[in-house]
Amino acid sequence: MGQPAALASSGMGKVRTGRLIRNVKRYKYHYLLLFPGLVYFLVFKYVPMAGILIAFKDYKLSVGIMDSAWAGLKWFRMLFQTDDFWTAFQNTIIISFYKLIFGFPAPIVLALLLNEVLNGTFKRIIQTIVYFPHFLSWVVLGGMMFTLLSPSNGILALLGFEKSPVMQPEHFRSLLVWSNIWKEAGWGTVIFLAAIAGINPELYEAARMDGANRLQMVKYVTLPAIASTIVILLILRTGHILSAGFDQVFILYNPLVYNVADILDTYVYRVGLTMGRYPLAAAAGLFQSVVGLMMLLFSNWAARRLGGSGLW
Repeated sequence: MGQPAALASSGMGKVRTGRLIRNVKRYKYHYLLLFPGLVYFLVFKYVPMAGILIAFKDYKLSVGIMDSAWAGLKWFRMLFQTDDFWTAFQNTIIISFYKLIFGFPAPIVLALLLNEVLNGTFKRIIQTIVYFPHFLSWVVLGGMMFTLLSPSNGILALLGFEKSPVMQPEHFRSLLVWSNIWKEAGWGTVIFLAAIAGINPELYEAARMDGANRLQMVKYVTLPAIASTIVILLILRTGHILSAGFDQVFILYNPLVYNVADILDTYVYRVGLTMGRYPLAAAAGLFQSVVGLMMLLFSNWAARRLGGSGLW
């Protein structure tokens, strides 16, 4: 039984390979458009993976990566014994979950609301307004937030506050979450609006004939139709659970909130570039990537088991 199964599997593999070759020949110019993207990922994503070796070596800049002595798991043991690392790990998990819980549904809700706007001109104006913050860097937005939230000359001064939330550990995480929603929620609606635009209008007509109101059509037509898109984006977002937003945190945090704001990305930056401890920073970065991959695989498995849809 094993040999026929192996032959059948080999035959299917040859059929798929032959089909792929025929498609490449037939649509060669379409595939040629993928070439710049492949080069980008090769040069900037795969080639730098060779630097992972630093995490397993006593790296010395003067002799290079390949000639440095092997250190085994020395840097990982040192990393897991460092209190600063576990503080950064805890902060990363907390901030990422806050952004996932409150930030992920925001563009979905906003897309559903925009879809209900019937006036095309008003809808385009609102979309432009909510898209705009995405195109501003955190350097610009950080400066705006420091100014607006300043207790001396900002909005808080008019309200009588004496201390900026940027300087208060108990409010800093909330500030990160809500400012991220303000910046990215509008841009996140693009994918969901595209998914909603692909829904068959006859489904809405059938629901309307059955007496469904607007809210019921959203519940029983729109949300089920875009459920697969929501699941895929949720899986991808879960894979970045240990990436809490380096740009935002790096611009906004300060020594007063280090204990609640220092995340793995800023820890790697501080240890690697500021202190020059490249092997320790590489070990932290590799740990972050491996955990992210495990979370991605687990969330994809859970989505397929529970809902029947996933990335693969």
